[in-house]
Amino acid sequence: MKVKERVDQKHSFDKNKSQDKLTLSWLSVLGVFQEGFASLIAPVSLAHPGLGFGAPSYGLFPQFYQFSCPQADDIVMLVLKKAIAKEPRMAASLLRLHFHDCFVQGCDASILLDDSAIIASEKNALPNRNSIRGFEVIDEIKAKLEEACPQTVSCADILAMAARGSTVLSGGPSWELPLGRRDSKIASLSTSNNNIPPPNSTLQNLITLFQRQGLDEVDLVALSGGHTIGVARCATFKQRLYNQNGNNLPDETLERTYYNGLKSVCPKSSGDNHISPLDFGSPVKFDNLYFRLILWGKGLLNSDEVLLTGNVGNTMELVKAFAEDENLFFKQFAMSMIKMGNINPLTGFNGEVRKNCRYVN
Repeated sequence: MKVKERVDQKHSFDKNKSQDKLTLSWLSVLGVFQEGFASLIAPVSLAHPGLGFGAPSYGLFPQFYQFSCPQADDIVMLVLKKAIAKEPRMAASLLRLHFHDCFVQGCDASILLDDSAIIASEKNALPNRNSIRGFEVIDEIKAKLEEACPQTVSCADILAMAARGSTVLSGGPSWELPLGRRDSKIASLSTSNNNIPPPNSTLQNLITLFQRQGLDEVDLVALSGGHTIGVARCATFKQRLYNQNGNNLPDETLERTYYNGLKSVCPKSSGDNHISPLDFGSPVKFDNLYFRLILWGKGLLNSDEVLLTGNVGNTMELVKAFAEDENLFFKQFAMSMIKMGNINPLTGFNGEVRKNCRYVN
């Protein structure tokens, strides 16, 4: 079966599942609950119910804040538009925040917690230190939401909405976003160090880390396409320029002109914090050029390049398919973002809705 047919088939299946979940959620809200549904619906969530009249909801669903904070997405988008207009790179930073959050004990906003007497912040993990950013934008969104709808919209949902909004404002796809996540009261520095894929990953390591989160090869390649926007520090790819295989030689898959340009930005003995675009052709535009650059030997990170050259599974075919068909990439990116956003969310009486995203209540 061709890649496009597999993606379309998967899209149809996932869409039907999403519609089924949404229907069940609203049946329960309206009180049309029958005993036969009990085994199909997730445990009851009285989390901030999202329904002003206090009716229970089940799991995540797009209309979670329809009654309790109907202006939530408008507030998020208002702050995002201002932040991204001021610094276009911020869109990629916020998309990455959601990714780094979900890969560590689920999409629970644990990445936003600062160090405290009881918290060892994930911000100090190796994949995040001197790298992860955008916290001030999340703080501003949270402050405005607290003014409009006190203790209603969780920080975990803010991260998910900010990731979608940043994608849209950069020219990428939108998607119907399930909401209703709650915020964790703990963080995990060790899980951050172990679960977030490093930029020098082999393809097998990437597949393993994604499978650990319930994500497959299609999700891996599609979500890697988020690198169509943003930048990376020299420290994350310098080994490709000077010592790829421990023999003091560069990565032979790098296109020569691109390689020479990177060396001028990243000298061998300095410049670790210098930055280079992940997609130098359109670094602030969400498109499929990232995949075409990989085909041309101009993928920046090792974890980008191995999607083509790693010789495991079907990632090479997926890179080619997404390079050829931007609509196919957009459709799959949206589906994979929904899937990633559903990794182990806290619902029901688990977790809390933080008043300040940096600290537990």
